[in-house]
Amino acid sequence: MASAGEAPGEEDTHVEKQKKASERYWEEPGRDGNQTEKKDGESKELQNKKTQKSKKRKLEHKPRDHSQGKHFLSGKTDPFPGPAPVPKDRIQKFKRKETMSKPRHKRHKLRQLITQSEDASNMSQNQAARFDLLLPEDAGFLEGDEGEDTCTISQNDIADAVDIASSAKYFNLKLSQFGPYRLDYSKTGRHLVLGGRRGHIACLDWQSKQLMCEVNVMESINDVKWLHSESMYAVAQKKWLYIYDSNGIELHCIRKFNDVLRMQFLPYHFLLATASATSFLQYLDVSVGKEVAAICTKTGRLDVMCQNPYNAIIHLGHANGTVTLWSPNQKEALVKMLCHQGGVRSVSVDKTGLYMVTSGMDKKLKVYDIRAFKPLKSYFLPAGASCLSLSQRGLLSAATGDIVQVYRDVWSTPVTKPYMAHRVRGAVSGLHFCPFEDVLGVGHGDGFTSMLVPGAGEPNFDGLDANPYRSAKQKQEWEVKALLEKIQPELITLNPNKLGEVDRATFEQRHQDRVEALGFDPLEKQKFVPKFKKKGRSSSGAVERRKKKVAHEDQRELIKNTIEQKMRTEEDRKNNKESVVLRKKSALDRFKK
Repeated sequence: MASAGEAPGEEDTHVEKQKKASERYWEEPGRDGNQTEKKDGESKELQNKKTQKSKKRKLEHKPRDHSQGKHFLSGKTDPFPGPAPVPKDRIQKFKRKETMSKPRHKRHKLRQLITQSEDASNMSQNQAARFDLLLPEDAGFLEGDEGEDTCTISQNDIADAVDIASSAKYFNLKLSQFGPYRLDYSKTGRHLVLGGRRGHIACLDWQSKQLMCEVNVMESINDVKWLHSESMYAVAQKKWLYIYDSNGIELHCIRKFNDVLRMQFLPYHFLLATASATSFLQYLDVSVGKEVAAICTKTGRLDVMCQNPYNAIIHLGHANGTVTLWSPNQKEALVKMLCHQGGVRSVSVDKTGLYMVTSGMDKKLKVYDIRAFKPLKSYFLPAGASCLSLSQRGLLSAATGDIVQVYRDVWSTPVTKPYMAHRVRGAVSGLHFCPFEDVLGVGHGDGFTSMLVPGAGEPNFDGLDANPYRSAKQKQEWEVKALLEKIQPELITLNPNKLGEVDRATFEQRHQDRVEALGFDPLEKQKFVPKFKKKGRSSSGAVERRKKKVAHEDQRELIKNTIEQKMRTEEDRKNNKESVVLRKKSALDRFKK
C-alpha cells in the first residue's frame, strides 16, 4: 500500500530502482539464459575476427627499405639515403693488402678468420677514405707568372708574398765563428738542434725562436741527432758519443762508440745507429742503454749514411762507388749495389721506401728503385751534389758548393731544370727538410739558413704519432705508449711483409729433427685398423669391406689432384698447338714428331 503522501507513479519508479539494484553488472535486464548464451557466442566470434585481422596486418607489414630513405612523420623520404659514397680512387689510396685466397675444402675456422680480417681491413679502409675529406689542409705550391721560371724567384720575394706567420719561417743565423754546422729537426718538426764543427751546440724551438740551451763542448763535433723526443739528443764528438738533455746537461758518455762520423735514429725501434771512421756500424738501444750490434763493414771510413723509413734498413755509401744495405741481425751486407764510378758523396731514401737517390764523385745524380735495385733516372750536375735530402712530399734538395737546388718529381718524369734555387753564405755541410712544414734547413760555413720551399711538407699530421701541438701530459703518455709498442731489432728485414708468413724451411727442418728424435713420424696418417665386433660381424669379408670403404675415402683427394693436373696439361697442350698454328711453317717442321 502506498502512503497517503505518495503518488501512484512514484511507487512504480521506486520498485523499478529496487529491481535494477538487485541485478548484477554482468547480467543484462529483461533477458533469459538463452539470450546470454547467444551473447557469449557473438563476443567469441568478434574476438576471432580481431585476431585474424591482426595476423593479416602482421603478414601484410613489410620491413622498411632503408635504401629508399628515412620515413618521417610527414610521410616524406630522404632523397639521399644511406652513407655518402666514397670515390674508388680515394679508397685505393688507403688500400693495405691484397685479398687472400680461401681454402676450398674443410678448414672452416681458417675461412672464417680470413673473412673477418678482410671485413676489418675493408672497414678501416673505407673509414680512412671517408675521414680523408675532413683533412682541412692542402699542400702548397709555387707558381710563377707567364714565362717566368720558378727557380728564379728569390726567398725574399716568397717571404713578401706569403702571410706573416709563414714569412717568419725564413731567417738566417749568422754563426761564422764555429761553423760549418750540422742540423737535425725533431720528429714533430718543432725543435731544431745545431752542431758546429768547432764545438758549438744550440738547441731551440725554431718557430717561436726560443733558445732552449747553448753550450760549447770544446771539442770538434761530427754530427748531431735528436732521440725519441725533444728532451734528449746525441752528439758525435771527436772521441766518443755523448747524450745531452734539452738543458745542455751531459747525461751519458758512451765510450764503446768511438770516432763516430754519422748517426741515424730509428724511432719505432728506439735504436741509434752510428757509422764510425774505423769502419764499424753500431746500434745502441736508447731505452735500456745497451749495445745491440757492432758490425765491422770492412769498407773503410763511413761518412755517408741514411736510413730507409719504411723498413729501418741502414744505407751506407763507400769510396769505391758502392752502396750497402745493413740490418743489425746480420754481420754481412744484405745488398751491395754499384751506383757510381767514383766515391759516393750522399744518399737519401724517400719515406715510402721505394726510391733511393745517390750522388757521387762522377758528378752524377742517380735515382734507384729499391724493389728491383735498378736505376730509373740519371742526371748530370756540373759540380756534383755534396748533400741530398728528400721531403715528405717527394721534393729533392741537392747542394753544390754554396748553392741549394730543389727538384720536383725526380723519379716520375725527366727533370731538366730545378724547381727552386738559393745561394747561401758558405759551403753547405748539412740539409734537412722540416717535417710537416714547407721549410728546408741548410747548415753551412757561415751559420744556418731556413728556406721556404712550398709543397715540401705533409700538410696533415697524425696526432697520435707526431703531434707538434701536444701538451706535456700528452707527451708523457705518448712516450709510455711508444715504449710499450717498441719493435724489437730482430724484426728488421728488407721486406717487412715476410714477418707474417710461415717459414716453411725451418718448419720442415724442425719436423725432421722431431722424427729423428722420436723414431716415427707423429704427423703421418696411421693405417685404419677395423674395430673388433661381436656376433660374427668381424669376419674376414666384413673387415675387408670396411677397409675398402676407408681406402676409397682416402683416395678421393689423390684422384682430385690427378684430374686437376690432367686438365692443366691438356690446357697447356692446347695453348702450345694454337701457338704452333699461329707461327709460320718452316722447312724443319717435317723433322718434328
